[in-house]
Amino acid sequence: MRRKLFGVILAVCIGWFQAEALTAGFIKSPLSQMKLIEDRAELDCEVIGNPIPEVQWWFIEGEEPNEMITQLFDGAREDRVRINATYINHATSTLVLTNLTLNDTGIYECRASNDPDRNDLRTPPKVKWIRSQANVIVFEYPTIMTKPEVVNNQTSAVLSCNLTNPYSPIKGYYWTHNGKPIDKTKSTGSNDYTEHEIKKVDHLSSGIYACVFKTEPEVNATIEVKALPHVAAYKHSENANENDKAALVCVSHGYPVTTDWSWYKLGDDESEIVLIVNGTQDKYEIKNTPNKTTLYVKDLDMNKDMGLYQCQGNSEMGFATDKIQLRVRSRLAALWPFLGIVAEVIILITIIFIYEKRRKPDEINDDDDSGSAPLKSNAATNHKDKNVRQRNSN
Repeated sequence: MRRKLFGVILAVCIGWFQAEALTAGFIKSPLSQMKLIEDRAELDCEVIGNPIPEVQWWFIEGEEPNEMITQLFDGAREDRVRINATYINHATSTLVLTNLTLNDTGIYECRASNDPDRNDLRTPPKVKWIRSQANVIVFEYPTIMTKPEVVNNQTSAVLSCNLTNPYSPIKGYYWTHNGKPIDKTKSTGSNDYTEHEIKKVDHLSSGIYACVFKTEPEVNATIEVKALPHVAAYKHSENANENDKAALVCVSHGYPVTTDWSWYKLGDDESEIVLIVNGTQDKYEIKNTPNKTTLYVKDLDMNKDMGLYQCQGNSEMGFATDKIQLRVRSRLAALWPFLGIVAEVIILITIIFIYEKRRKPDEINDDDDSGSAPLKSNAATNHKDKNVRQRNSN
């Protein structure tokens, strides 16, 4: 009896655990957010279950009993709603709201269910849809007074921002230059006013500055700092061979960006300036980008193409120039080093040959002289030995 009772309890527990394993459940719920007008919001939802649950997004506007509930689909609200969902191993869904307006404020609900009858209106589902909600609150952009609004061709400048109506407490502020934070400007203070000094305004310090206040959400305002463009040749001297193609390159730095490029050929005394037109007689080709220009000179001629070239970059603040010296070498120029080496070898061989030719007769005469001396010495020695023998005999 006890064994039967135990078996029944065990079967019930196993069935209960199996039922729990099949039921949909959230492993990631959407989080509430506060955003500014024209900003974007992303809400994430992840659900597990067997079979993999279906995920839907709903929008709840207003309060009970007058609240309105609307299901959201991809492309809703004039294509400002995007829903990205995947159903691999478990269900994931992301709701993206772009170009936010005040009307987007409300409650967004993620619903999930894996009940087979979940979408059948005639049959109530055995397991109701599980739900997770998040609030999205959209604010109008606060007023930030900037001074000055634009900096034009100044040697130095002091930028300032004043946040007049923050929506939440200020937890700090900092400045950015072309989107990159300026470390020395970071502060944890709660001031609604901040300044940034630019000691020298040039092509390096020009750009878009922004003051950022750490509120919820963060707010910022921008100030444009404009300066004359800075044009520089990539190489101030370019060498190329006759009949080849040369590439002369200039780059531009600063804000605002260069909007127009020009190339000129200068005379010997630089008083004569001739504008180079793109595509002239298939001789010149000019390729431009906002920050770079390249002049291609084709089929180089030593007499006509060698000389000084000038690039000019223009922006709304003015223009700047730089020069490049083009040198054209003969195609035989590469042979001169080789011919020089050959000439050196020939001269060296000639010197060695002449030296050897003159040295041989002297060596022969020296050998003859060294051979006659021992003969005389031997004769004298023999003569003395003969006299000694004659005396002894006497």
